[in-house]
Amino acid sequence: MELKGEQFDKKVKAGPLDYRALLFYGPDRGLVEERANAAVRSVLGEIDDPFRLVELTPAQVKDEPARLHDEASSLSFSGGQRVIRLRGLGNEAGLLRDYLTELPGDALLIAEAGEIPRKSELVKLFEKAGESAAAVACYRDEGANLGRFIDAFFQEQGQQLDQEARSYLAANLGGDRQLTRRELEKLSLYAADKRTIDLDDARTSIGDSAALSLDDLSFAVADGRLSELERTLNRSLDEGVSPVAVLRTVSRHFQRLHLTAGLLASGEDIDTAMKKLRPPVFWKVADRFKTQARTWPIGHLTRALERLMETEAACKKTGAADNLLCSDSLFAIARGAPRQRNRPRTNRRSQ
Repeated sequence: MELKGEQFDKKVKAGPLDYRALLFYGPDRGLVEERANAAVRSVLGEIDDPFRLVELTPAQVKDEPARLHDEASSLSFSGGQRVIRLRGLGNEAGLLRDYLTELPGDALLIAEAGEIPRKSELVKLFEKAGESAAAVACYRDEGANLGRFIDAFFQEQGQQLDQEARSYLAANLGGDRQLTRRELEKLSLYAADKRTIDLDDARTSIGDSAALSLDDLSFAVADGRLSELERTLNRSLDEGVSPVAVLRTVSRHFQRLHLTAGLLASGEDIDTAMKKLRPPVFWKVADRFKTQARTWPIGHLTRALERLMETEAACKKTGAADNLLCSDSLFAIARGAPRQRNRPRTNRRSQ
């Protein structure tokens, strides 16, 4: 059966799971591991019980086809249900077809796969294996889902965020659940003596995080700084930030520039216009933002936003080369920045 991520989260909090096989898969590898850990704890109470937990790789199962059946049928020395954790799967349905047909013994099989298609053979195998098996997709935290996760985290800590701090975190985190959780844990500790966490706390705490480099990347695009764009984009992608998350962050920056440029065109001064932005522009980059808002024509900002939205839609198509699409789009926009358009041309002599 198909089990929504939110449904799994509720079930695992309610008590021991009554499944015999679970597949966790998707682009958010941190969330895949986090939910797999939660499933293990639901049965064992911990994630490293040597008597009731066995961890296997696809290569081990391939070399010993009977290994899964043997492990599932074995009894624990300490009693209780055993857990078999199979990590690093691709779309390798053949390794598990016989096992899911029979579901031997009473062990819980927890399989972890990466970014495989929703309609892949492996996912279908788990969804069609009856009520005792389920496939759980693990998508990156974005939009409302990211906001809910942030709110729930701080509620558990007995803390709360003011609106500007919440908006800032929602704009700069996401992409990998474990990275997001670590940043929130760091912020919670940093502001441990405060009931309400404000924007300055959030900025100070995650100021050196990989997520914040997306702000640097956005400014590099709008400035037309190609070498800075290349460096920050490669860093973000290497650290697991999705191309869609990159594009959305850059889109938010250009939306804010578009709003500010529109207010300037209507006669407002730059400082008054920027005060209407939420969250406000960080003081360290305020001058840089002012220059961009003054020099980018509104029509160019509109076209840049259209390209970013079109690229995001293209990245979401199955099989799309999303890293390449994202990179090409950002560099094309950066080359059209005022800094690049106004750069003096140099004459080269023929050799």
